[in-house]
Amino acid sequence: MPLHDHCRPPLSLEFPWEAIHSGWASEITRRLNRVLPDRYYALENTKFGNEIEIDIGTFDRDPDTPPGANGPATAVLAAVPWAPPAPALTIPARLPDWFEVKVFIREGRPKLVGAIELVSPRNKDRPSARQGFLAKCAGYLTDGVSVVVIDPVTERPAHLHADLLELFGSADTARADLTMFAAAYRPVVRNERAEIDIWVTPVAVGQTLPTLPLRLTGDWMVPVDFEGSYMDVCRDRRMI
Repeated sequence: MPLHDHCRPPLSLEFPWEAIHSGWASEITRRLNRVLPDRYYALENTKFGNEIEIDIGTFDRDPDTPPGANGPATAVLAAVPWAPPAPALTIPARLPDWFEVKVFIREGRPKLVGAIELVSPRNKDRPSARQGFLAKCAGYLTDGVSVVVIDPVTERPAHLHADLLELFGSADTARADLTMFAAAYRPVVRNERAEIDIWVTPVAVGQTLPTLPLRLTGDWMVPVDFEGSYMDVCRDRRMI
């Protein structure tokens, strides 16, 4: 099934990219968990940029609202909080989208070995968003985690693949000027030299999607079938 344009009307009105991306991540996860070896498992991780998780919630409270209005007051010895100076600056929090699948191995505590990233329009809409996405991919690769990226976004051209190569100091720009692409990046050490093996292919509306390798460990790889998973998502949502 060829790729459709979920970023623009008319399709974006019925089958917007948000619904497709979230379902796509789930379908990729389901397919991977059917082929991954023992001790490996995949989990999807989706989050829109306007969502935020805080370990200990911090909220502004109306100064006229009394704290702890549940039941009668109990005499307790209150801890004296430390009061830092006022912040030097407060800025709006414009957080990136996350549409990804993470692959772990059970080695005592789960260890991340691979990540599949689905680029969203908000990952490309401004320089800071692109830099944030690239920093996440570069961080994974630096930690030895293999990364597969697919950028099916039509409405906001950017050169994320070329930018990632430039981030690692690569002068080889062959096939790097792609605004829509799918690529697999495998970090490896050969002869005491750090390298990144790359598989990259252009992606276009109306064309079928590729299958790319995701390295688990050493030369052990599993296929990431973007075409089959995308087709199942579209079928499940009654696009076809």
